[in-house]
Amino acid sequence: MPADAVAAGAVMGVLNVTPDSFSDGGRFLDHGAALEHGRRLVEEGAAIVDVGGESTRPGADPVGPEEEVRRVLPVVAGLAGRVRVSIDTRHAEVARAAVSAGATIVNDVSASLGEVAAELGVGWVAMHMRGDPRTMQDEPVYGDVVAEVRDFLVGRADWAAEAGVGEVWIDPGIGFGKTSRHNLELLAALPALVETGWPVIVGVSRKRFLGVLAAASDGTDGQTSPDDRREGSIAAATWAYASGVEVVRAHDVLATVQAAQVVG
Repeated sequence: MPADAVAAGAVMGVLNVTPDSFSDGGRFLDHGAALEHGRRLVEEGAAIVDVGGESTRPGADPVGPEEEVRRVLPVVAGLAGRVRVSIDTRHAEVARAAVSAGATIVNDVSASLGEVAAELGVGWVAMHMRGDPRTMQDEPVYGDVVAEVRDFLVGRADWAAEAGVGEVWIDPGIGFGKTSRHNLELLAALPALVETGWPVIVGVSRKRFLGVLAAASDGTDGQTSPDDRREGSIAAATWAYASGVEVVRAHDVLATVQAAQVVG
């Protein structure tokens, strides 16, 4: 493992430099605002800041690599000396540019960039997603969602390790091509993912299914807004840490750090 490897119970802070992310789209599109928010995430205890320039919310349109690089590069460079920076991307060109600017992890929702991470000598997160952001929520069906996601991720992790990646995580992709029931089944099965031996990252923060659960608990249909999903996000993060998950990806960094401290 590298000298700056992430300790268990860590928080990966979310920093979306996009106009259309589901929770904070447009808030940090300005580079100055993004850097200020990134510094705040570090002060709150983020061990990693995850910088993304392309929304991967359900139905999102793709962004070209040149535009993605324009959005993220000044932010990655500005934060790299303060904290470990991961680049949230599906594009090899963006990964290479971000690593040149100081990123040390490729957070890969496509689970396809393992060889690129090996070439660059950085860490790699393999996430499970059915289809792509435009199509992933079109009636996702699984025979056994836990077994299928686990087997896919272990296969990707083994492949990356054989390619030479020295730091590999797996992420079940909560909300990426899954129904609310699938998400809950995967959360319940987090210990089984941990038992694979690969360190696990989970991103549940402000996800839609938490809004559906919150609305149902109030006896209403639909879902609450992303800003009203904080309690569910922290509860899910606490369960993840208690299950042995090493890193939780979160918008509310300070509260998630406190949850990790309670569990640890």
